[in-house]
Parts: sequence; structure tokens; C-alpha cells
Amino acid sequence: MGLLIGVPKETATAEKRVATVPDVVEKLVKLGFSVAVESGAGDAANFADDTFRAAGAEIVPTAAELWAKSDIVFKARVPSPEEVGLMREGGTLISFIWPAQNPELMQQLAAKKATVLAIDCLPRQLSRAQKMDALTSMAGISGYRAVIEAANAFGRFFNGQITAAGKIQPAKVFIAGAGVAGLAAIGTAANLGAIVRANDTRAEVADQVVSLGGEFVKVDYEEEGSGGGGYAKVMSEGFLAAQREMYAKQARESDIIITTALIPGKPAPRLITAEMVQSMKPGSVIVDMAGEQGGNCELTVPGEAVVRHGVTIIGYTDLVSRLAKQASTLYSTNLLRVTEELCKTKDGLINVNFEDDAIRGLTVVKDGAVTWPAPPIKMAAAPAAKPAAAAAPAAKSHGHGGGGEPMSAKSLATVFGAGALAFMLVGLFAPASFLSHFTVFVLACFIGYMVVWNVTPSLHTPLMSVTNAISSIIAIGALVQVAPPLDAAGAADRPNALILGLAVFALALTAVNMFGGFAVTRRMLAMFRK
Repeated sequence: MGLLIGVPKETATAEKRVATVPDVVEKLVKLGFSVAVESGAGDAANFADDTFRAAGAEIVPTAAELWAKSDIVFKARVPSPEEVGLMREGGTLISFIWPAQNPELMQQLAAKKATVLAIDCLPRQLSRAQKMDALTSMAGISGYRAVIEAANAFGRFFNGQITAAGKIQPAKVFIAGAGVAGLAAIGTAANLGAIVRANDTRAEVADQVVSLGGEFVKVDYEEEGSGGGGYAKVMSEGFLAAQREMYAKQARESDIIITTALIPGKPAPRLITAEMVQSMKPGSVIVDMAGEQGGNCELTVPGEAVVRHGVTIIGYTDLVSRLAKQASTLYSTNLLRVTEELCKTKDGLINVNFEDDAIRGLTVVKDGAVTWPAPPIKMAAAPAAKPAAAAAPAAKSHGHGGGGEPMSAKSLATVFGAGALAFMLVGLFAPASFLSHFTVFVLACFIGYMVVWNVTPSLHTPLMSVTNAISSIIAIGALVQVAPPLDAAGAADRPNALILGLAVFALALTAVNMFGGFAVTRRMLAMFRK
């Protein structure tokens, strides 16, 4: 008999999510587990008790009964002290924990001799951990919802319009922080037609901002801000001073500011001061997504929307919960992937294997012993770069294949001189009929060489496909065999059946080559167009 997974109703204020959904319940049952859900746990996310029953879950009337009987508990929010008190001794909990911010909770869980997997401690640098990464899935939802909340409070169109009643300028949106939530906000705001600008301490995200339709605003100070694990690090005072100056300028110009900056284990950095808020145009909006950790704006009130100096400052801490059904579905899928890693035997039993880097990183308490923080993961060493001297000949030979540096004037003159001499010798001694064919051949080689030389290497494949199609002019030979020209008496010299059959077959293949070449070229060139 497999272990029992319990899903209690979330007790945090305004929390509407549920830690598993009926579709995932069915998959957990197939892994060999039993599932129990507290009555009403999914109501706020539009998952009724009957849908859980139909999926194979047991409905338990009270939280106390559920916590007492569950071997494993799935939760969306950090458990309260009261909930931990209900937990059975030696049980397993999979939830958001934030161990750096909740040392008392960690000690309480350890006293229960529990095994705790903190979904927020997943080593995100592991590529196979992406399927379990609830931080990313929840951040994407919150970034989208932040733009929707901003649009609701803004009271104007995001996109520009020209109407009979006058011209409407597009909204200017500035997004501080281009992590997962920031990128989701950039894409949403750009799709709504706003002019979007964004900044991040990590220079590598600039291309991602541009790809989503935004403009990356760089701080006039050179310092790398990547802190590992998808987060930023604490920057130097010099960088912060330059950053404040840039933010002050953006505050004066922007209609909407969305802040997403967080550093693990630390209060949210203050990016928007009261003076910056005062400099914004009346009717502007700030959405502070870091409200739960204190806020990026000096005037943010966590959990509330307030108006200061004519600017609406939204500090909601339940942005993800405002899309409860979608968020519950994604979060429960992340927990399912964690459970699959714990139960590879599909027998309803789990193995918290510390040899697995992902499971080791997730586990913050094991059998009552605090195991957080996990030791650093030893990543595979990057392959050594090839010496520059060895790479140089390859680059040089690549240039002669097309798209390289053109030859010098002296080399070009030498090639043309040799060609002219060879052409003169052929003209003196070769028959006149050969000379005409040779002239066409030389000109064709010259034109082809110059065309290929001046085409960038990335376009060589479409170039070859179209020249391959053009070369299908040999179809004329097959046409001559199928319909030979008439002689002076008006009669045609018909080929025998074998030659006619071969000519028709050759004509069919040539047609495929011709039209296929043009089709491939058209499709490949479309890849280079925006």
C-alpha cells in the first residue's frame, strides 16, 4: 500500500490556490499513492470536491484529520505554526519554506522529526530541474498579472491610437528587473502596445528584453550583477548610485513602473524613492511585485493599493493567487515532477536520495536534522577553448568559401592576368565553335564566383538551393527529346520508346528539382525576415 498524500486548504489570507488539481491526482494514483484533499480546498480555484472525488481522491472534512493521517503533505504557502503543530511526527512536507527568512519554522519542523522539501530551494542551474521549478512558473504568472493590474489602475490605453477625436500616445512602461517575472511583464506590456523599457543588473538578459519587444536601459557603470541561480547579487555603492540616477530619469518619463527586484535571503532592495514617486506624472502607476519582502518602492504598503502624490502604488502580495486556477495547475504539475523523482519505482513510496543533486538541494530538513543549506553543486567543467592560433587557419579557409575578406588588389590583378593569358592561347589555337562555348563557361565561372564570394555564409544554403533550381535548365534537353524539332519537310525524327521514356522520366525529376529548389529557398529566406 502506497503512502497517503494530503492536500490541506490554504490558510494564508487571500490565498486561493490549491497544491494539487484533479488531473494531477489521477497521475499520483498511478504512481501508487493515495490522495486525500481537505473539503473545500479547491473551491477558490474552481476545483470542487466532486472533481477531486472523480479523480480518485478522498475528501477529508477537517484540516486536523488531514494533517494527522497524511504521510506526505503538499502545500502552496509556507505552513503556519498552527499547521506544523497538526503535522504527524516523522511526516514529509513539500512546500514553499524560505528557510533563510523562517528560522523558527525550521526548528519547529525539525522538532517534529519531519522531512521537508522546500520547493524554493531547488537548484535552478540544473537543466533537468526546470520541470520542478515552481519559482519560475509562479513568477511568470505574477509578471503577467502585474501588467493587468497596472492597466486596470492606469485608466488609459496601453497602445497608441489615432482617432477622429485626436491622437492617443502609447503608454511608457519601465520594468525594473528582467528575471522570469520581469520578462513576462515585458512581453505582456509590449503585446498590449506599450513602449517598454527594462533594466537589470545582469547584462546577459539584454537580448531577452529586446527579443520580447522591449528596450534595455543600461546603467552607466560597468559591473556584472549575476548572482547565480537566476538571481541578481548585491551591487557596489558606485553601481547603486548610477542606478538611482537612471531610475530617477525613468520615473520622470514613465507612465507605469513595475518592480521585480529580489535577492535571496535579503529584504527587497529599495529602488524607487519617495522623490522619484513625486516626480512622476499624476495618474501614473507603480506595481511593486516585491511587496511581500518589504517592497522595491519606499512608499509601498504590502498587500494594498495606495495613492501617493497622485501616483497609484500597488503592493499586492497575492498576484499569483489572482489567477488561482492557472497557478494551481502549474504548481501542482511542478510538485508531481518532484514526486516522480522521489518515487522512481512507482510503488507509492519515496526515497529522499542525497546522491541526487536536485533532491539534495530541495531537502532542508531530513528526519528531524536540518540539512539546509545544501553544499554547492559541482558543475561539469566547460570544454577548454581552442587556441586562437589554431582557429585562425579555419577562419581564413572559411572566408574563401564565401562571406570572407575579399582578396587584395594585387592578387585580383594576378588572377585576371593569368585568365586573360589562358583565354588568348585558347583563342589562337582552338576552333571557333569551341571558343564561343569557352567564353560562356569563363563568364559563368566569374559571375558565380563573385556572387558566392559576396554572400554571407548564413545565406549559402538558400543560395545553393536557388542555383540548383536554376540549373534545371537542362530540362530543355529532355523537352527536345519528347518533342523534337521539325525538319525542312515538316517531319519530326521521333526517338524510340526507351529514349522517350527516359526523357519523360528526366523531365519529371528536373521539375521536382526546379520547383523544390525555389520552394526551399523561399522558406529559408523567410527565416531571416522579421
